[in-house]
Amino acid sequence: MRAVKFTGAGGPEVIEIVEVDRPEPAAGEVLIKVAAAGLNRADALQRRGHYPPQPGMSDIPGLEVSGTVVAYGPTPEKGAGRFASKQAQLPLGAEVCALLSGGGYADYVAVPAGQVLEVPEPVSLRAAASLPEVAATVYTNLFFDQRVRPGDRVLIHGGSGGIGSMAIQLLAALQCTVIVTVSSAEKAMYALNLGATHVINYQRQDFAEQVKIMTDGAGVDFILDVVGAKYLQRNVDSLAPFGTMVTIGLQSGARAELDMGSLLRKKLTLRGSTLRDRSLKQKRKIMSQVGANVWPLISEGYVNTYIDRTFDLEDAQAAHEYFDSGQHRGKVLLTMDH
Repeated sequence: MRAVKFTGAGGPEVIEIVEVDRPEPAAGEVLIKVAAAGLNRADALQRRGHYPPQPGMSDIPGLEVSGTVVAYGPTPEKGAGRFASKQAQLPLGAEVCALLSGGGYADYVAVPAGQVLEVPEPVSLRAAASLPEVAATVYTNLFFDQRVRPGDRVLIHGGSGGIGSMAIQLLAALQCTVIVTVSSAEKAMYALNLGATHVINYQRQDFAEQVKIMTDGAGVDFILDVVGAKYLQRNVDSLAPFGTMVTIGLQSGARAELDMGSLLRKKLTLRGSTLRDRSLKQKRKIMSQVGANVWPLISEGYVNTYIDRTFDLEDAQAAHEYFDSGQHRGKVLLTMDH
């Protein structure tokens, strides 16, 4: 089968399309013939050498795919009932999407059955590749590890990307006040159309000052941060007493100074979170809850998929160049023309 490999650490020029053996599904896994794969920030980090796969995991990038089930692995002796039950819900030919630890930029991928969900109506098979990673990431950080409540004030950095697009819609459905940072007027309009309450152009405005104005000085209850070091102190300044910030990305670096007194005075919680290295048990539970709680919102029209651009697998270099440019609104996909 075809697959993407990185020949070293660097820019899109390190991407190559190679021929590799098709994976064989292990016990409790299903084999998916991939229709499309979503690009994520973690893929770009892996390409640059900053986010290597865990030992034993595929070095092929790609953390989410959509496609059809074409084979099963053997049912394990222990826990056979659970795996057999899950596989029974995924008949051969079923249209599915899946959360991966790697391997998505390829014609086929093997994945634990518990990390696979059927494509929700009315989403197309290709478009479904935009859902698993972003839905699981947002759900994990807003509702699984931390419970955002109706009416909470939430600040989302990067409001026009895949994570931001999903977060805005889920929070709007929960009737939260959603404040997002964006880099242009076009992206501001995009975020408002998704359901954002307020937008801040961080190129022209200090987001911490704007948050104070927008919340009448109260601050926000929760921050979902993909920026990291550069925003640390201003994020803390933007939080309300007893507020929580979860950092899921380090686009501006990993080291920063912080006035620790503000943590004590406000009684804040600061957390870091990643999804890729969570246990299979946690991923199964997260995906089960995503299917139960997010998929109905998609089927009822409260949450939609937003695909900015698609590229053929053979054009993976161009896809990464476009992704790195930061111009995209919503998701960028690789498609496999079988």
